[in-house]
Amino acid sequence: MRVTLLGTGDTTGTPTVGCDCDTCEMARERGVSRTRFSVHVENDRTGESLLIDFSPDFRAQFLRDDVALPDAAVVTHIHFDHLDGLGNVFRVFDSLSVYAADETDPKTGNSVAETVSNDYHYLDMLEVHPTTPLEPVRICGFDVTLVPVDHPPLVCYGVAVEDPKTGAKLSLSGDTSYDISDPSRAVLADPDLLLADAIVPAHLCEYHPLGGRHENEAGVPRTFGTKHMTREGALELADDLNAERTRLVHLAHYYPADEAFEEPLAVDGEQYDL
Repeated sequence: MRVTLLGTGDTTGTPTVGCDCDTCEMARERGVSRTRFSVHVENDRTGESLLIDFSPDFRAQFLRDDVALPDAAVVTHIHFDHLDGLGNVFRVFDSLSVYAADETDPKTGNSVAETVSNDYHYLDMLEVHPTTPLEPVRICGFDVTLVPVDHPPLVCYGVAVEDPKTGAKLSLSGDTSYDISDPSRAVLADPDLLLADAIVPAHLCEYHPLGGRHENEAGVPRTFGTKHMTREGALELADDLNAERTRLVHLAHYYPADEAFEEPLAVDGEQYDL
């Protein structure tokens, strides 16, 4: 299993357009970027590849990293930075299977699968597969499981990808607060590689209108506001899940420059063989 981090940034990416903060300037000086979130997973046994989320930066990511176009894809939720790149499949694919959760979202009245089908109805090459969370599905030779996480006000899912032949396992926390249920944690547990949402360091919670939540015993917030984990929360989740290796993703340019590129914060283009 080869994992390529196509996009490791939050909704605006780093550098952010029009921003001259120290972190964005440092990213430009170093020639690194964190585009909107997307992960490419190649199965070297079958020659197939799986894409997790359709970044709006889809075209640039695939040209930059020269990875194979996916044979199938998973959509974790319907926020634009994870879905709106789907329009890039026009005239690029003859057919593409897309897997998304079948649970109805009380906020929208539709499941993620229904939203994908409805919003991209004009893409005849798409075959959308409504998928039941917590039940593994064989995709590209992998066992893929969607796991419910906490990303209000919309439903959102983490993903576990496991090779049934080698036992290699990738887990993605998805966009989520630290409040992930025990059944979801059980599916995500013991990965060779964990990609964990860690939008900002915990000390920045003082600047959020809602502050921080899910404090640990030392009073450190593990959730920034309500929607995303802090760096500290993501690292505690990694410990909880017994992750062999962890990369922090969905990172905002609000990280102070002296912290923004420290380990284990990821940047685009990283590859891992599991």
